[in-house]
Parts: sequence; C-alpha cells; structure tokens
Amino acid sequence: MKRVNFIGAISVFLASPFLTIAKSKKYMFRKEKGFKVEAGEGRIHGHIKLKGVNSNVLDVKISGSDTDGDLAIFEQTSLSQGKGTPLHIHHFQDEIFQVLEGSYYFQVGGEKFTLTKGESIFLPRKVPHAWTQVSEKGKMTVIMQPAGKLEDFFVTVAALDHEPTAQEMAKIFADNGMEVVGPPLKIN
Repeated sequence: MKRVNFIGAISVFLASPFLTIAKSKKYMFRKEKGFKVEAGEGRIHGHIKLKGVNSNVLDVKISGSDTDGDLAIFEQTSLSQGKGTPLHIHHFQDEIFQVLEGSYYFQVGGEKFTLTKGESIFLPRKVPHAWTQVSEKGKMTVIMQPAGKLEDFFVTVAALDHEPTAQEMAKIFADNGMEVVGPPLKIN
C-alpha cells in the first residue's frame, strides 16, 4: 500500500512541469498582431444599445475573445440620467470605471462616492456595488479583469424585444456570472 502512495506522489511530482506548460501554452501562442478601434466605434458588435437597467450605448473596445478571457474593455455612452445598475456582485471579476464625461454616483460595499471627469474607481470582485448616472449625459471606460461574461450580458440585454422586468434582469445577471443583491442606487 505504501508503494502505491509513493508511486502516486512521484507521478504527480513528475507531471507538474507538464501541467504548468499546458497552462502557459495559451500565452505562448497568443495573437501577435495588435489592432486599433476608432473613437466612437465598437469592435465585433458595433454599438450595443441596452435595455433594462438603463438605455445606454456600449462599445466593445477590447473583447474577452481578443485576450483569451483575460481582460475586456468597454466604452459606455450614458443617456439615462438618474438610472444605473441594481446593487450586484461580480463573483469572479474586478471592475474599474474611469469617467470620461459627466458625473456618476457609486456605491462599493458600504461606501458611496461621486465621480466626475478624469476620476476612476476600483470595484473588487465579490463586493456589492452599483452606480447611477448623475449628469444629463456621460461617458465611462469600463474594464473587467478577467473578462468574464459581461460582454455576453450586454449583447443579451440589447437583443431583447421588450423592456425586461426586474425578475428577467436578475436572471440575465445570474446567467452571466453576476448576482443582483439589492435595488438601484438612488441619487441623494
């Protein structure tokens, strides 16, 4: 019996370098050609017009498919003053927002922040957060790391043929790796 345990341990030890190489293989063969995305354009999907939590327009700048799921970058043109997201959690992604135009109100855990042009905020994974658009118009860069399913979330919401109910939105959030845990953030 001891011999079987010893052989098993040696097998795992000898296989370790090969497992490490297999994991890093995707980085060794990553695309070596960059690309440019013009201002005001969205990569892959064009302009994604949202329904549900707000009526904003999303442009994919860097898709998760471009980075093997490591990173996604979106530009959001905000057209829904007084609206934003419900309080929700990303279980596996950190999220970063940088305000390019306008102003927004954010909640991260128990803290609340007002952000204006040039300011950024970090939203760690597993921490409830929400935001609401304060200004009449606005624009933000949204960065997800790793990419997760946020791009799929945006495409799904845009493809709806109706304004979804809160229950439908909660299911779409859940189907894309997020969890709604509270109502949208009200502007004080």
